[in-house]
Amino acid sequence: MIDTLLVANRGEIACRVMRTAKAMGIRTVAVHSAIDASARHVREADVAVNLGGAKPGESYLLIDKIIAAAKASGAQAIHPGYGFLSENAGFARAIEQAGLIFLGPPASAIDAMGSKSAAKSLMEAAGVPLVPGYHGDKQDIDTFREAAARIGYPVLLKAAAGGGGKGMKVAERESELAETLESAQREAQSAFGDSRMLVEKYVLKPRHVEIQVFADQHGNCLYLNERDCSIQRRHQKVVEEAPAPGLSPELRRAMGEAAVKAAQAIGYVGAGTVEFLLDERGDFFFMEMNTRLQVEHPVTEAITGLDLVAWQIRVARGEPLPISQQQVPLNGHAIEVRLYAEDPDHDFLPATGTLALYREAGNGEGRRVDSGVAEGDSVSPFYDPMLGKLIAWGENREQARLRLLSMLDDTLVGGVRTNLAFLQRILAHPAFAACELDTGFIPRHQQQLLPAPGGLPDNFWQLAADAWVQSESLVQRADDSHSPWAVRSGWRAGGVAEIDLHLNCQGESRKVRASNQARLQGEELQAEIDGTRQRLRAIRRGDALYLQWHGELHAISRFDPIAAAEASHAQQGGLSAPMNGSIVRVLVEPGQAVETGTALVVLEAMKMEHSIRAPEAGTVKALYCREGEMVSEGAVLVELEP
Repeated sequence: MIDTLLVANRGEIACRVMRTAKAMGIRTVAVHSAIDASARHVREADVAVNLGGAKPGESYLLIDKIIAAAKASGAQAIHPGYGFLSENAGFARAIEQAGLIFLGPPASAIDAMGSKSAAKSLMEAAGVPLVPGYHGDKQDIDTFREAAARIGYPVLLKAAAGGGGKGMKVAERESELAETLESAQREAQSAFGDSRMLVEKYVLKPRHVEIQVFADQHGNCLYLNERDCSIQRRHQKVVEEAPAPGLSPELRRAMGEAAVKAAQAIGYVGAGTVEFLLDERGDFFFMEMNTRLQVEHPVTEAITGLDLVAWQIRVARGEPLPISQQQVPLNGHAIEVRLYAEDPDHDFLPATGTLALYREAGNGEGRRVDSGVAEGDSVSPFYDPMLGKLIAWGENREQARLRLLSMLDDTLVGGVRTNLAFLQRILAHPAFAACELDTGFIPRHQQQLLPAPGGLPDNFWQLAADAWVQSESLVQRADDSHSPWAVRSGWRAGGVAEIDLHLNCQGESRKVRASNQARLQGEELQAEIDGTRQRLRAIRRGDALYLQWHGELHAISRFDPIAAAEASHAQQGGLSAPMNGSIVRVLVEPGQAVETGTALVVLEAMKMEHSIRAPEAGTVKALYCREGEMVSEGAVLVELEP
């Protein structure tokens, strides 16, 4: 019996699992780190247990504390979500030994497939085609160098115990291999507690197609169609859809049957995903099996009408699968995008801060949002930067695409940079609309998807100034809505109607004269732009105004030009942290000469590593950080003398 369920995760997946559990009448228990005490998944749970700490290794990766939390809260079962301990065989065994139920496969199945190396060996023995590579136990640089030379560059280094793009890096040539391997190993250790790696030939222009499998405790196993997850950046999925465009029924059946065969070979139980690379000829190669629920499972739910979390709970209770393979539905098309707190203009660096503004697209036919945040929540540097997922279903792919574009337009995020506009550009791109999909989609269309940041035009600044002045009353007289000074009708006691403002947006500063040419009604700015009457969103939050311009929401602030000049002078010559994070390596010392592009400091944030490199040749004048230290965005780390 399962009447109380603990979710050993955080964010949107914890909220999503608890939603189904509550619908089934099951009491929910959240666990959280010290800094997640007021997080959304904690607020939505019936019971919450504090694990302490901040980093995953101090909280969400502590098996003993999670099991103790389950026992203390009366939970009979634990759902691992994805990431963290979801594919940790030791976690599954510990849960079983504690007399609890693990909502996942047996530990033996995680052992067999949780290690990418072991999984590839198993598939090779079963006759499933593999991408050429090395999947052995030796982990020294000479072994990897020999394997890479044998299969040929470029090569892909992957964490043996990982997923989600963590611990995954490409080495284009032999000279890059050692540094790339070390960085990938550190990421893998940080994210999964396991630094073991494998290396594969980096297949050019493949599609990433995966099969959702499900098995019960009675020997039944089936596949729930497939998903195309080819749109990726840094080997992490950005857009997923189901079914895979252009996949013939024969190929779907062949891949599905291969996936079921793999699951049955290891005595699999529960939800799992078998991932393949699909080339232009229709040949497919086994990549890995994820022994958990996937981030992109909602698109499968959308085209089948099934609740996969409910299936997980029922299978864990010992119930058989409710349908046969022949009864698996395939209805319409669904597309999902992942909304991240990150900066696409700066190599997708994770963004941290407070969500001063956060509004999700409204519910409706074919519209779904799975998120783990709300307005006012903080985005920390310790965890994955995904805010949530937007999923649209349609009777066909084009209807789903247009519906999802509309949902993105209705989504508003302020306070941290996001990939929202980037997602809009992907979905609106003619190549995406034409189903021209492969894992090189983003690099191939980078000029259109990631245009170089340009200056904002004069009419934007004019609108910003007008909106700023008219929104001031919301801040200044919020205590007295009846005050004449809170009225925005344009009435004045005297004086000129024009005000000079110093405004800042996206690092650009302007002195602008407000002239009341636009009118702010509630959160809608009405203005004439290039001879056309338009309505734009303009939302005030404290000291920031968020103004919509060409589909993007821009944060505008007022600044003191004298103070800004002094701050700029103080930081001249210093290389600063691009985000909050932890210093994992300091690679130089004072007095050392460096060349352009030399890595100086390695910063870890959101479980990913980012190198601070010398913008020009010079000499390291001073270091202002040390390994293991937490630093804030903007903190000077290295002073470089040209």
